Amino acid sequence: MAKGSGRARRLVLRAAAKVNLALEVLRRRDDGYHEIATVMQTIDLTDRLVLEDHDSVELESTAPDVPTDGTNLAVLAAVALRDAAGTKRGVRVRLDKRVPVAAGLGGGSTDAAAVLLGLNQMWGLRWPVRRLASVAETLGMDVPFFLRGGSALATGRGERLTAVRAGAFALVLVNPRIGVSAAEAYARLTPSAYSDGGRARDMVAALASRRPIRVAAALHNALEAPVASTVPQIAQMKAALMAAGALGTVMSGSGPTVLGVARSFEHARQIRARLTRVSWACWAVRTVGGPAVRVERRH
Repeated sequence: MAKGSGRARRLVLRAAAKVNLALEVLRRRDDGYHEIATVMQTIDLTDRLVLEDHDSVELESTAPDVPTDGTNLAVLAAVALRDAAGTKRGVRVRLDKRVPVAAGLGGGSTDAAAVLLGLNQMWGLRWPVRRLASVAETLGMDVPFFLRGGSALATGRGERLTAVRAGAFALVLVNPRIGVSAAEAYARLTPSAYSDGGRARDMVAALASRRPIRVAAALHNALEAPVASTVPQIAQMKAALMAAGALGTVMSGSGPTVLGVARSFEHARQIRARLTRVSWACWAVRTVGGPAVRVERRH
């Protein structure tokens, strides 16, 4: 996490969303999970979290569709870390939610990672990221990625991470303002969608080239077709992005957010301006190469 590790009683954090530029499903494992190979990239669409010392674990949110009870990943992260550390300390989390929920952008996972990193500092634990990752894995397979951020190839269930070299580039995100369950997306998969990891390796090479046109050509998501079969807006958003000038499009994660690759941030802004469907939420964003979680203020 950026800006040092001194203990604080109140932290203000920014937690970045991610996109999946390539997502392959290799097989179904004996434990019921799927073996995947995915290339994840953090972007500058962020949630804002305020963490304050408290005698219990509480969460309040600006978004009415975000649960604030024990089902929220941020709450689960605080409780899991408290139990793992053997402490009785608590935290009040105030969440300014900008990353849409159930959108394939990792909004809940990045909040959970922010809580783990923030409380590691506030509670003076001084745990290395590897130790925090053992807690993060119990919360969800995207959470370990957000402890670091940037660009990474994730394999296994998503918990094995390898940093990837990538230049900065711009994207346009389009979301139809509906949610998709990741469990339901994976449940729709058939073995015909399984592959060998080559598409993820192609994306790693494309990112190293630092050429948006190569990144666009390497986009892939094995979950896109199963999800799009029941969410017709995905095909509509992809077509609208291409008509507006995107170099290539793909659904991110388990969807339903679709991303379009742009030549530059100015090009992304132009594409965004051409998307006039009022029922969609749209953003022009940049990729982020540094930490996914950053300290905005410390008290």
